[in-house]
Amino acid sequence: MNQQYPSVLLEKAINEFSKLPGIGRKTALRLVLHLLRQDKATVELFGNSIIKLKNEVKYCKVCHNISDTEVCQICANPNRDASLVCVVENIRDVMIIESTQQFRGLYHVLGGVISPMDGVGPNDLQIESLVERASKGDIKEVILALSTTMEGDTTNFYIYRKLEKMDVKLSILARGVSIGDELEYTDEVTLGKSIINRTLFTGNI
Repeated sequence: MNQQYPSVLLEKAINEFSKLPGIGRKTALRLVLHLLRQDKATVELFGNSIIKLKNEVKYCKVCHNISDTEVCQICANPNRDASLVCVVENIRDVMIIESTQQFRGLYHVLGGVISPMDGVGPNDLQIESLVERASKGDIKEVILALSTTMEGDTTNFYIYRKLEKMDVKLSILARGVSIGDELEYTDEVTLGKSIINRTLFTGNI
């Protein structure tokens, strides 16, 4: 047993918590000790909610956002503009854009960006399903709202080449979002304005 901890069970719990992004061992220790101070019912509720999430959560068959049903609430909302689709890297980006209250279209979650260094190619992402959605003719504009990084720009260009011969307008966020920024770290006002002031994407990166 590691002499730093008085219990193997404590150490194992800390090891698991420290695997979470942004959680170091000191923070993991604080979280575990906090849970130990709670009553058994509270801890069981916490643990069961994670297990239930993993076992029962669905991904929207249209946009690939997290959902409790086959089609997410956004895609199923008749008041959303189905002719306008915003392409994002991940589910977190959907929540960030929704918080701006400046976008009333639908989404398409790629599940990442093209990154050869990380072994992520086009076939690892939800790009073909986007092409399939666009080919049906209902989508009039696709907004590319990926991170303004080399990987994001590469993915933008790949999607552009896939969609350029279709009757679909391609636009990109106005560069109020600074080069190298991820949407996660962009404030809501700036992001909202970037959506409203989006510009035509011509394939230049």
